[in-house]
Amino acid sequence: MTAADLDLVTGMDAELFGVDCWPRRMFADELSRPETRRYIIAEVGGAVVGYAGLLCVKPIGDIQTIGVLPAFEGRGIARAMLDELIAEAGRRGADDVMLEVSAANPRAQRLYARYGFEHIHTRRRYYRDGSDGLVMRLPLKHVKDHQ
Repeated sequence: MTAADLDLVTGMDAELFGVDCWPRRMFADELSRPETRRYIIAEVGGAVVGYAGLLCVKPIGDIQTIGVLPAFEGRGIARAMLDELIAEAGRRGADDVMLEVSAANPRAQRLYARYGFEHIHTRRRYYRDGSDGLVMRLPLKHVKDHQ
């Protein structure tokens, strides 16, 4: 992701996350910190259809956001971005990758569970729509053992 993608990504984020979307400035601030952040986009036929971001400060990687346009769900795009962010966390020396997902998003919860993420905490009424935030963790030991 580059600064040239910000308007498009901000619009997608508003479409996907409604009241919980990030303002453009927040994405810009994230991109300005490459020493601890990595943001990527997914393209299909030259069109941006997804985006994701990681914050990594040893020993923790934290997936900040991941989104795919509804018309492109179910094509492995979220998995590909998740693979890249997990690998990046490992390259940056993380021991664990954390993320938070809405309790109202069972599809994303199933994806994360297939990767081995475990639900470790619930933040009650965390999101502005009133849904709980489920904190999940993936230990990277098995990833490091295979490198």
